[in-house]
Amino acid sequence: MTQLSRRQFGLAAAFALMATGAFAQTWDQIVASAQGQTVYWHAWGGDPKINDFIAHVGVQAQARYGVTLEHVKLASTSDAVARVLAERDAGQTTGGAVDLIWINGENFAAMKAQGLLHGPFATDLPNWPLVDAAGKPAVVTDFTLPTEGYESPWAMAQLVFEYDTARLPAPPADLAALKVFILSNPGRFTYPQPPDYLGMTFLKQVLHGVMADPALLQNPVNPDSYEADTAPLWAFLDEIHPSLWRSGQAFPANEPALGQLLADAEIDIAFAFNPGRASAEILAGTLPDTVRTFVLAGGTIGNASFVAIPFNAANREGALVIANLLLDPEIQARAQDPAILGFQTVLDVSALEAKDKARFDALTLGPATLSPAELGPTLLEPHASWVARIGEDWVRRYGTAP
Repeated sequence: MTQLSRRQFGLAAAFALMATGAFAQTWDQIVASAQGQTVYWHAWGGDPKINDFIAHVGVQAQARYGVTLEHVKLASTSDAVARVLAERDAGQTTGGAVDLIWINGENFAAMKAQGLLHGPFATDLPNWPLVDAAGKPAVVTDFTLPTEGYESPWAMAQLVFEYDTARLPAPPADLAALKVFILSNPGRFTYPQPPDYLGMTFLKQVLHGVMADPALLQNPVNPDSYEADTAPLWAFLDEIHPSLWRSGQAFPANEPALGQLLADAEIDIAFAFNPGRASAEILAGTLPDTVRTFVLAGGTIGNASFVAIPFNAANREGALVIANLLLDPEIQARAQDPAILGFQTVLDVSALEAKDKARFDALTLGPATLSPAELGPTLLEPHASWVARIGEDWVRRYGTAP
């Protein structure tokens, strides 16, 4: 089957599903209903580049579909989850304030378990056949939980570490070497304060590296063995804590704050969940061109970012249009451009039509971006129950939540 006929077949199948009740409307009817709607997308607002990208999606949504996109900037995704839950408890089953949420992990698990999501919808979107569900299983599995169409992916992410070659010619190769570096260079390493997602990712990376059987992370926490399973994590953190930036008495709030410490030469190693972040910052002039990225031997934590639609969304049709637009090859290529975001695409680029594949082929990854081969293995996210438990324990051991 040719690339073009494959896409046509996928679109035809999607339209057939819609006509027979997957959406209870044809896609043309959904687009017509969406026109004039204002979609309130509740998404993390802590990164100006991401905010600018969402604004561009809004421009495209208005130009192509007559849909207005309002970015409701969140400090934490849990704020949007709490809003939907409060509306449900108040009996508000329609006209909800949240139309679309940037979500994954424990927040998705909580909403799905409590019946707070509209769907399934993702696999019936017209652009879904372009998604690389076979080659990128994280697009259909969120922290070990099958998405079952209740959320639609829009970006891939993998943990990478950043360092300035002008100050650190050779970065540590593995977790043990990272610990040696931290202990040998007091004050030159830190991580965002949990429960910030990037800080939690660092804890998960350490846990995977020191746990006797990391395969256990794919199952829910076992209360009977939890303390023994996580003891190596706390031993690692206890040992490095006094040698962290500001002696572990303060932590950066999030990824931008951590990156700023690297830019200001206050630390020697930072990290990000976007393999293209350093290149994007170099191009923007906020990081020196001597910064490069590396990964740890054995792989690093990776996942997908998703959007979900609450069960009581007021502008459901518009939200479906935005979810589909995020899978458009032009939007996906823009997100992967290191001058914009540097996010990894969720699409199967090799199967795209020639003009769309050319968008990706024309991208220059950037001076600090590792190739897919150099990124190495992607470690699966743990079950969401591990994230909640170790986050609570970190707060009890090292401070209070921000």
